[in-house]
Amino acid sequence: MIKILVVEDESQIAKYIYKYLTLEGFEVTLLNSGEFFIQTVQQDPPSLVVLDLMLPVKDGVACCKELREFSDIPVIMLTAKSTEVDRIIGLEAGADDYVCKPFSAKELVLRVKAILRRFKIAETQSGLILNKGSLKLEYQDDSIKLTKLEFSLMELLYRKPSRIFSRQQIMSIAYMEEKDITDRAVDSHVKNLRKKIRSLNIESIVIDCVYGAGYQYLPLSD
Repeated sequence: MIKILVVEDESQIAKYIYKYLTLEGFEVTLLNSGEFFIQTVQQDPPSLVVLDLMLPVKDGVACCKELREFSDIPVIMLTAKSTEVDRIIGLEAGADDYVCKPFSAKELVLRVKAILRRFKIAETQSGLILNKGSLKLEYQDDSIKLTKLEFSLMELLYRKPSRIFSRQQIMSIAYMEEKDITDRAVDSHVKNLRKKIRSLNIESIVIDCVYGAGYQYLPLSD
């Protein structure tokens, strides 16, 4: 099931969004402030975030900017402001779309579905697909099952092509719930991932080791 995180402090609006997104078959998690936004995303990454601009503790712009430091999860910004400046601020912070209040549930659902379609296309352009629902890595007509930790590592690298992640960054972002993970464990998971990728008849280097720096994902050539 596709997971959507809704961050909205107005309870009636949050319930309204929750009702219509769940009716469409989405699994919805609600937050009423930006305080624990990053921790929530890192612990259980959603497929999309609906993020209010004006939030207590930490506003939507700050949340979005922090999210973009490590993830490309699509974001729809909700705002009661409709001026061009406010829309630009949200988009510059990293939002993929915006919806101005008041809005209809139908409009929001359509925007959610449209962005998820675009995001899926972007993620599968290289032919290598991460299927979060089944924890599988798919290529052409083949697929291979990953463990939860292997998938978390692969997803982190996959979402940021060519970006180098140190072992410490991998442990703090992809494995944040695991207390006893070591550098050696990261290296072991990379070794297993490479073996599984080769089993899909992919000969090119997909996960590259950058000496003294860490690991990076190299997209397949089209």
